[in-house]
Amino acid sequence: MATNGVNGNHSKGNAAVEDIVIVGGSLGGLFAGVALKYHGYNTIILERTPQFLLENQGAGIVAGGDTIKFFEKYDRSEKPCAVPSFKRIYLNQKGDIIHEEVNRQNMTSWDLAYYLLRANYDRVDSAYLEGGKLPEVRDGDGKVDYRYGCTVTSLEDEGEYVTVHFKRKLEDDSEVENSLKTKLLIAADGPSSTIRALFEPEIEREFAGYCVIRGTVPETEASQEALDVFRERFCFFHAPGIQNLTYTIAGKNGDTTPGNRLLNFVWYANFPEGSEELEKIMTDKDGRRRRITIPPGMISWDAWELLKSKAVERLPPQMAEMAHKSKTPFVQAITDVISPKNLYMSDKVVLVGDALAGFRPHTVASTSQAAFDVMSVADWLDGKIDRTQFVKQVMQYARLIQYRGKYIGNRSQFESREVREYIDDRNMMSIPRWDLEYPEWTQKGLDSI
Repeated sequence: MATNGVNGNHSKGNAAVEDIVIVGGSLGGLFAGVALKYHGYNTIILERTPQFLLENQGAGIVAGGDTIKFFEKYDRSEKPCAVPSFKRIYLNQKGDIIHEEVNRQNMTSWDLAYYLLRANYDRVDSAYLEGGKLPEVRDGDGKVDYRYGCTVTSLEDEGEYVTVHFKRKLEDDSEVENSLKTKLLIAADGPSSTIRALFEPEIEREFAGYCVIRGTVPETEASQEALDVFRERFCFFHAPGIQNLTYTIAGKNGDTTPGNRLLNFVWYANFPEGSEELEKIMTDKDGRRRRITIPPGMISWDAWELLKSKAVERLPPQMAEMAHKSKTPFVQAITDVISPKNLYMSDKVVLVGDALAGFRPHTVASTSQAAFDVMSVADWLDGKIDRTQFVKQVMQYARLIQYRGKYIGNRSQFESREVREYIDDRNMMSIPRWDLEYPEWTQKGLDSI
């Protein structure tokens, strides 16, 4: 697919032709933008948020195999993107270690990944590049255009092209109607994807019956008892209706120096649909009932006091400490969503990452899925794999991991199992993608996509 259109701002009625349009400017969209830029394709990213830079999501990320492969292949900043974890350990409620095993993994943070990707895409300089460098522009790189405040409203099939209609919010809060014409649109707009909804309006995110409470604590503010189990370790606790995992991630401005990092906690707790407690924790400090996420800094005082009291009652002391010391916690309702296919509109629209399949966080695979999907798109466009192989590898992976996320999440939250079974579930999710075996059902119907 050649991309020889002129990049830049286009007024209504003067749509760009053949630039690849990417909807969504968070990690998935930036994976797409960076990879395609370095493969020589011109790209335009349309991000809905009306700010040039997205706000820190306050989240740690397990940097799975495909995330690491992506940065090894495409990152030109030479900045370390992850903190190593050398062991997995499991605690009982008293805080004693009841199991440990050597198992190296890599941990990063949303903000470090985001700023490294922005540096590679549109050369945004930031303090996150300290210890690295601003990526250089090379001959053969595609042109880029990151547009914020853009909300897609509709798509129009025009045979060889698809026209993307969107509203763009200006600095004075006014909106203008815009459109772009492209041969390929990549939907990387998350689990609540607008693009997916245009093609599959009946598919909605389904609440799984529990939430995740997340936050971070600086290493310097943690007790020695907490550091002993969390520093450079992947630490777990299981109890009826509860799972907690805590690990080390990069600190301020992506600092990976010991002592300057953060301890990231992820705490799953059951809150049935319609329950009084669910309503309390999903209503923010301004009184707004949120459906999916209470952003960092927006949780109400009453809800946080409730959660801290539950932490003391139910969690090991080291993990309860994290809840009490976190200054900007946030809450997410756990949901399930998956599209039946990844290609639409005669292959002019492709879904990637969470827009294709929203994995439960237990899979620690959402970021890696986006990286894998994007690398697969690049291989398909470059002719390294054909359409059949592209659809097969992306869809089988999405179906298998989405299924496994529901399986291990439901076992953890709604069943009582021996610790050994939880350990086996976790180890199953650590099998590298390239070593997975796909059941026959994961290929059902793919030949007709």
